[in-house]
Amino acid sequence: MKLTVFGATGGIGRQLVRQALDAGHEVTAVVRDPARLTVTGPRLDVVRSDLSDPESLRAAVSGRDAVLSGLGARSRADAGVAARLTRSVLRAMEAAGTRRLLVVSAAPLGPVPPGQGVADKAMLAVVNSLLKDVYADLREMEAELAASATDWTAVRPPRLTDKPVTGRYRRVVGGTPPRGRTLARADVAHAMLAMIDDAATVKQGVGVAY
Repeated sequence: MKLTVFGATGGIGRQLVRQALDAGHEVTAVVRDPARLTVTGPRLDVVRSDLSDPESLRAAVSGRDAVLSGLGARSRADAGVAARLTRSVLRAMEAAGTRRLLVVSAAPLGPVPPGQGVADKAMLAVVNSLLKDVYADLREMEAELAASATDWTAVRPPRLTDKPVTGRYRRVVGGTPPRGRTLARADVAHAMLAMIDDAATVKQGVGVAY
């Protein structure tokens, strides 16, 4: 497949690029600073862009089988970046007629799983309070997805780690895995790549966790 990856220098983005190349896909990585992209390969094309102009992104998404985005705030100070940059990606995709889009969101935006314990509820309340601006940004991003013409999927992992890929995790379309506390960035990327051709995940939030 021909894939475009946004946020390719981030933790999940790098994994998306590396795993996609390892699987034999052709990858276009859109980055603000190419020097930060350590992944290389003969099927990799690197495009430099600050993502502010949808028209400048049109060529990067035109003719692609899917677009995958690891864009998002890395701290509370970055809140707002996910919705703003995803809006540019959506406009570029709509102009190019490219439909499939998978993005990274977060578990707290999904429904509360059945049987969630008191400790998990308390922890969720604390996290929501600390990261309320980040989650508000992601909610706005998901609203932009829902209003778009794309075949989108919002992948919602819990707390991220840097452990190696396992390919073994739980997935709930339209829901949240119970007691799902962590997921490696490598497995988030694995899950996103596996969902590209999965019609059941189109226009859905998908909870993923160990």
